[in-house]
Amino acid sequence: MLAEYRTVAREAEITLIEKKSKFIARIKPVQSKEEAEAFIEEVRKVHWNATHNVPAYIIGINQEIQKYSDDNEPGGTAGLPVLEVLKAHNVVNAVIVVTRYFGGILLGRGGLVRAYGGAAREALKAAGIVRMVPSIQVGITVDYVHAGRIQNELLTQGVFLEDTEYMEKVTFRLLLLPQEREPLRQTIQELTANDFLWREGQEVYRALPVETES
Repeated sequence: MLAEYRTVAREAEITLIEKKSKFIARIKPVQSKEEAEAFIEEVRKVHWNATHNVPAYIIGINQEIQKYSDDNEPGGTAGLPVLEVLKAHNVVNAVIVVTRYFGGILLGRGGLVRAYGGAAREALKAAGIVRMVPSIQVGITVDYVHAGRIQNELLTQGVFLEDTEYMEKVTFRLLLLPQEREPLRQTIQELTANDFLWREGQEVYRALPVETES
């Protein structure tokens, strides 16, 4: 059984300026520690001349792997605030690297915490958060005489239509949430007078957007 979790929708990058220091935050969805470490190394190569490249990531639905580094900033002022942004939004399977180019003005411990945490929050907002919800793959096959009504019903209900296959008959390939399955099956049964084929496949994840909190 798959379990629901939250992660970022896409890779994103933002830039903030704080007292002449430039903070560049990059965020990416990842599935493993190795993928996260590879992304961190990639950012370090791109910004090899930066003052600091501060990483943080959480891997695993239950936050099994958590890692951060201050990258020579004062302890607790950089990596931990970045990690805490992920934790505050219950986001896993994601990595953030905040790059700093020093602008000549010291920010102090509080300023560093605000800058690194703020850059991480803006990156998270730019990437967007999604709920990865367990769903079932379903194929509904009907004669062409029923296809128009079925398609309209699918659109009306707003179910997730992956593909439509037009062969001797029409097959609609869907991703259904658990609560959508039985009501839709009953509706199709009524619309076709039980003249349909319903096939269920494997359980997979479906991404549903989440409004990013400030």
